[in-house]
Amino acid sequence: MSQIEIKKIIKAINASDGAGVKLKRSIGTPEADYIDPFLMLDEFGSENKDDYIAGFPPHPHRGIETVTYMLNGEFEHQDSTGAKGIMAPGDVQWMKTGRGIIHSEMPAMSGGKLLGFQLWINMPAKLKKNKPEYIYIKSKELGIHSDNEKTIKVIAGKYANVEGPEKNHNVEPIYFHVILKEGKEFKCEVPSGHNSFIYILKGDLKIGKKSHEKAGDSNLILLERGSEIKVKAEKNTEFLFIAGKPIGEPIARGGPFVMNTKAEILQAIQDYNNGTFAKY
Repeated sequence: MSQIEIKKIIKAINASDGAGVKLKRSIGTPEADYIDPFLMLDEFGSENKDDYIAGFPPHPHRGIETVTYMLNGEFEHQDSTGAKGIMAPGDVQWMKTGRGIIHSEMPAMSGGKLLGFQLWINMPAKLKKNKPEYIYIKSKELGIHSDNEKTIKVIAGKYANVEGPEKNHNVEPIYFHVILKEGKEFKCEVPSGHNSFIYILKGDLKIGKKSHEKAGDSNLILLERGSEIKVKAEKNTEFLFIAGKPIGEPIARGGPFVMNTKAEILQAIQDYNNGTFAKY
């Protein structure tokens, strides 16, 4: 097996989105514009309600999937398909926007700590025209592996004999939330063609065999391709490990729309403006 090594360490940058929600963005930045098939990764969270209370009022998407994973706090989701629900800690919202969806994500709390992640996954051209799909995954539905060294929450992919709830996906995603005790190791096999990264929530990791600079909290560690990831916790560490098969198609972006050509972006804007965007 070929050991996966570090390609680049990327510090998340401060940003805001929605109606001014403060967040840290690590993919979708000048340093990491696009890691095929991943378009964006945001960490949103604060103990100051003024940083998040305005939320994400109704807005459109086309051509992408958004995966929201809550760790603290609650968000209420509503969309143009009629889907509605409140995300609680540990829950996942996997939304496949296809040809168009309008949705809102608003805090279902007036104060307290909020922490979560949103990952954008590109869709291949053949799926961008599909009817949108909203998948709500409660925390108890995640695959969970736990032993005296680590806990691994599996959203997608498989670890040991534990499988995540999102299956038969076109990019064959791996999405693990790993809690690793000091001095202990985490390792797993990865398809050799996948692009992958680690996002450190807190702690510090030694990754692969080669020496590398320290990677601290809110660092995204872009990885080389290989067939096995092996890390060791320098202290108690919590991180996301995410991987997926590249789509390899041209991308054109226009805010919340991601298509293959600029003409398709202009069409999406026109559809939204003339009221035909989210008609199924």
